[in-house]
Amino acid sequence: MAQNALHVIFGTGPLGLAVMRELRRRGLPVRLVNRSGKVTFEKDAQTQVGGGDAADPKLAREVCEGAAVVYHCVGLPYTRWREFPDIARGIAEGAAHAGATLVYGDNVYAWGHVKGPIHEGLPEAPNTVKGRIRAEVAGLLRDAHAAGKVRVAIGRGSDFFGPGVTEASMLGSRVFGRLLAGKASQVVGNPDRLHSYTFIEDFALALIILGERFEAAGGTWIVPTAPALSTRDTVALIARLAGARPLLSVAPRWLLGLAGMFDQQMHELREMLYEFEEDFVLDSSRFRHTFGLDSTPLEDALLRTVEWYRKP
Repeated sequence: MAQNALHVIFGTGPLGLAVMRELRRRGLPVRLVNRSGKVTFEKDAQTQVGGGDAADPKLAREVCEGAAVVYHCVGLPYTRWREFPDIARGIAEGAAHAGATLVYGDNVYAWGHVKGPIHEGLPEAPNTVKGRIRAEVAGLLRDAHAAGKVRVAIGRGSDFFGPGVTEASMLGSRVFGRLLAGKASQVVGNPDRLHSYTFIEDFALALIILGERFEAAGGTWIVPTAPALSTRDTVALIARLAGARPLLSVAPRWLLGLAGMFDQQMHELREMLYEFEEDFVLDSSRFRHTFGLDSTPLEDALLRTVEWYRKP
């Protein structure tokens, strides 16, 4: 890969912007793409912004022109998830046209309701509508790779947290923002069950590595994720680092059901509650052994997030 090769990022949510920050730190040219063509960040000469529908193959080919690596980091509210397969096809077309490697930032829904640690050796057995959509997207990208159309690598992480992560995560402003304001954090499920949370900056760095390394192509990889604590212990650690009281409020399932009668996003959340009602643990050791990247120590990652939330 050329030292100053273009990197194209579809999606300007927390993950896309975290990938951008790491690429910029390396001095690499970046092109961000979202629907509006607008995004708030500190501009520099190495970063471009383009707008349009990623599901449009013509648009995708145009914005991927000259790219060495293309990152699919598009996030959508649950109510629009049925758009994901067409978006993936469009991005794959753009990456293929450029002869670029396509790296897909995925979650773990496609593996379904797993008893025990989640690892790459498990069969995909989605048990939810959203899991089936994620499995469909991963499948069509793997098929494109197997057919020789485009090089693809898939990186999967858990619920993420970190700088820039606010409403898009269960470990976002409902926890960090509320604790820093002296309020009770808001969580769902059973807070005494283990739950893996992925630091957004580890996720971003892992996706960049997947785009660089030949042996990543064709594979699905769990990105570096710190050993799981219970959500209650995670909240208590955040509170200690923030100098706040470890207040915690748990939304009962019945309340989410009631809210879902009036809020489609809350309605869609209910089928994913199993992830928070039982132990939900990711095993990212394969990534560490293959690429030599471990997760940021959890306390360090949480402290960096607290510091970000404190910024004016």
